[in-house]
Amino acid sequence: MKNNNSRRRGFTLVELLVVIVIIAALAGLSAPMVLRQRKAADRTQAINNAKQVGMYLIEFDQEFGSFPDNTTAQAVKDAMGTKLDLSGNTSNDYFRQIIAYGADNEDIFYTKTPYTRKPDKDISPGKALSQGEVGFGYIMLSAEKGQNSTGNSNRPVLATPLLDAQTNWTFDPGPYGGKAVILRLDNSVEAPPIREDNNMVMIGGGKTLQKNGQGSVWGNVNPVMKAPDTGMGSGSVSTGAGSTTSGDDLELE
Repeated sequence: MKNNNSRRRGFTLVELLVVIVIIAALAGLSAPMVLRQRKAADRTQAINNAKQVGMYLIEFDQEFGSFPDNTTAQAVKDAMGTKLDLSGNTSNDYFRQIIAYGADNEDIFYTKTPYTRKPDKDISPGKALSQGEVGFGYIMLSAEKGQNSTGNSNRPVLATPLLDAQTNWTFDPGPYGGKAVILRLDNSVEAPPIREDNNMVMIGGGKTLQKNGQGSVWGNVNPVMKAPDTGMGSGSVSTGAGSTTSGDDLELE
């Protein structure tokens, strides 16, 4: 009688290689989809956080007459008796005024970018919105003056993800699948495309986000981008619309 066990055998090397190739092919096909889903989820998180910040900005404006700027810092200190440091020139510094006013959640200022890390939820003096905990750039009317809710409702006030957390109005197409996240004064949020050739955000009609002048949402205003403090030297220089730290003209017709 033949022993049935003699007929049993393991996978041959060729069969194992075929299985490995099939698994690798399936992984290769699914990886882009997983990546797209992750980027879409990160974009959705940024959109939701922008809306929450927008609500605080409106309340802040009603109380102090404008969104956070250089003049409201002292008013916030006087009104709230806060010990938080409200000086500085980055978006972290201006958003810290909102923390002092009553926002008790650092997470709403976070967006997933190469220059951010998860907030540690510590809003004590010296810890609130520390380096790397803010993902949004903050758009002001000038280097010292903030916007307010009476301006053109289509004007952007928050933007992410800034390319290398710089103030030159260029954006990183990587984190959110080629999209930016923009909060406008009316608290609406959109995700316009980022041009791959120059990293500028397109907002319709062939216009870029920062372009001012006749027919734009800015008019004669020369808006200034305040970038997040990443601890890597970014966010220290503010530049107006259509300009960079090197003085190059970025405006597009």
